Amino acid sequence: MDWKSKRIRTILEAALAEDKVANDVTTALTIPPNLRASGTIIAKQACVVSGLGCIPVFLDIFAKMSPAPVGRFEVISHPEIFDGVSVKKGQTLAVIRHNAAAILSCERVILNLMQRMSGIATLTNEFVKAVAGTKTKVLDTRKTIPGLRVLDKYAVCCGGGVNHRLDLQDGILIKNNHISLGGGLPAVLERALERRKTGQVVQVEVRSQTELDQAIAGGAESILLDNMTPSQVKKAIKQIRSTLPNVPVEASGNMNLKTVRAYALAGVDFVSVGALTHSAAAVDLSMRITADIY
Repeated sequence: MDWKSKRIRTILEAALAEDKVANDVTTALTIPPNLRASGTIIAKQACVVSGLGCIPVFLDIFAKMSPAPVGRFEVISHPEIFDGVSVKKGQTLAVIRHNAAAILSCERVILNLMQRMSGIATLTNEFVKAVAGTKTKVLDTRKTIPGLRVLDKYAVCCGGGVNHRLDLQDGILIKNNHISLGGGLPAVLERALERRKTGQVVQVEVRSQTELDQAIAGGAESILLDNMTPSQVKKAIKQIRSTLPNVPVEASGNMNLKTVRAYALAGVDFVSVGALTHSAAAVDLSMRITADIY
C-alpha cells in the first residue's frame, strides 16, 4: 500500500475534513496549545492488524489543515507489529508523540479507519484458516464502502485473502444480468470472446446446469458457480475438468465460516466472499493519551 499516493491522501483528507478536525472546539477551549502528549493505540481484542500506515499520513495532513503550528511528531511501533500480524488483547499497536491537541483532534478518525480495516483483515483471516490445507484461495468482491475500496481490499490482503476485480475495468465477468439483457449466455460469451482485448480473461457466472453446459461449450476461460450447494459444485467441477482442465473455477453465494470449507473440499480454486467487506465487524481499538514528559 502506497500511503503517500495522491489517491490515498485524498481519501484521508476527506475523512479529516468530514470531522472538521481543524475546528475542534472542545480541545481548543480545554487543552493548552503547546502541550505535548503520547497517544498509545491498544488492541482491546485479539485481531489482525491493518491500517498502521494511515497514522503518520493523517497527522501530516492535519498539520497542513491546522490553523496553528503543531510541531513535529513521531509514530513508534514495535518491529513485530505490522499490517497483517495477529495481536492479542491488550497489545500496543503504535505510540504517537505529538502536540496534544493534534492527537485529540485526529484520535477518532485514526481509530475509525484502523478499526474497520483491522476488522476486515480479521474476518478474512478467519475464512483463510477455515480453508487451510486445501488449494482454495479466498477472494473479496466489489461489495465495499463507496470511496474506500482501495483500503478495504488492502485490508483483505492483510488477512491473507486475494483481491478479485478492483473495478469494472479490471476484468471481464459476465453475470446474470448481462446474460438476461444480452440475449442469453451463448450470445454474450461469444461477443465477449470476440471483442475483448489481448490478455483479458472472460469469466462467466453460471447458476444452472444449462448455463454450465453453455459456458463450457462456448469456451469460457473462467467459471463462477453461483449459489450452488457443495455437492452441486463438486459435480460441476468434475464436468468442467473433463472438458476444460485448466479453467479456474470459483464458487460464490452466501459464503460463511460454517460452509466455506465444504466448498473448498469440493475442489474449487477460489471462493468469493462478499461478507469480508460488507459485513466485517470493526475491531475494538482504543487510544490512551497522556501528557508527555521529556
